[in-house]
This record gives sequence, C-alpha cells and structure tokens, in this order.
Amino acid sequence: MIAVFGITVFAANEYRFHAMDKESYLLIIIPVLLLIVFYISGRQIFEYDSDGEALNFKNRNVIPFLNKPLHDEFPKYKLIKYDVVSIFFFKRLYITVSSKNNGSTILKYQISYLSNKEVNDLKLSLNKVVKANKEKKDKTDDDRRIFA
Repeated sequence: MIAVFGITVFAANEYRFHAMDKESYLLIIIPVLLLIVFYISGRQIFEYDSDGEALNFKNRNVIPFLNKPLHDEFPKYKLIKYDVVSIFFFKRLYITVSSKNNGSTILKYQISYLSNKEVNDLKLSLNKVVKANKEKKDKTDDDRRIFA
C-alpha cells in the first residue's frame, strides 16, 4: 500500500506538479526498501495447533502474492526434535520429522513476528511432545529387550 502510494505521488509530482526536485525519488526508494525488508522478514501469520493426535502448522503472508503459504500436518509421534534460531530480528523454527523414505525431514517456518511469550509457549508445547515421544521410545526399547 505504501509502495503504491509512493509511486502515485512520485508520478503526480514528475508529470503534473513539479513541487520536488531530486527528493521525489525518495518517494519510490523508501517504500521499495520497506517492501524488501517486509519480504525478507518472512511470513507474518503463524498458526500452531497441538490438540488431538496431530500437530498442525500454518505459515502464511499478509500479502498473498509475496510467498506461497505453508501448511503441514503430521502425527505427534513423528516429531523427533525442533530448534528455534534467532538472528537479529529474524526467527526461524526448524522441525525434524521422521519419514518413511529418507529417515527424517526438516520443516522450516518463519516466526519473526511472534512475541517472546508466544515463542516460549510454542517451545513449551513442543518440549512436551518431544519428551513424550522419547519416553514412549525408551519404553518400547526396554520392552523389546525384555522379550528378546
């Protein structure tokens, strides 16, 4: 919206009003730079649902044509581990999921727009799932040793 407004004012100034000289190029440069930062910082909407037997992740952009929305849903028992990487004002969530074909798959989500409290809640929820999966795996390994 800001970029369209800047381009419109620039065009009106160049072809009709001539109110600004070289400063009129700032009307294009600043909105384009803001759009680039907006694009680089990633998808703005992150939805997570851990109710039931499946984990559901949705990551989409406010502006639909900038990035393709992501949607992943898988059973809780497939979650192996997760990692939250934070560099400056960029935050990414990496989730490792077990798969039949190549052992594991890494899913990547952009969570830059989540507050620290929301990130901590997400970590707490994922920790519960990972811990439950490890306990279940350890119990099945113990049962296999007993029957072997």
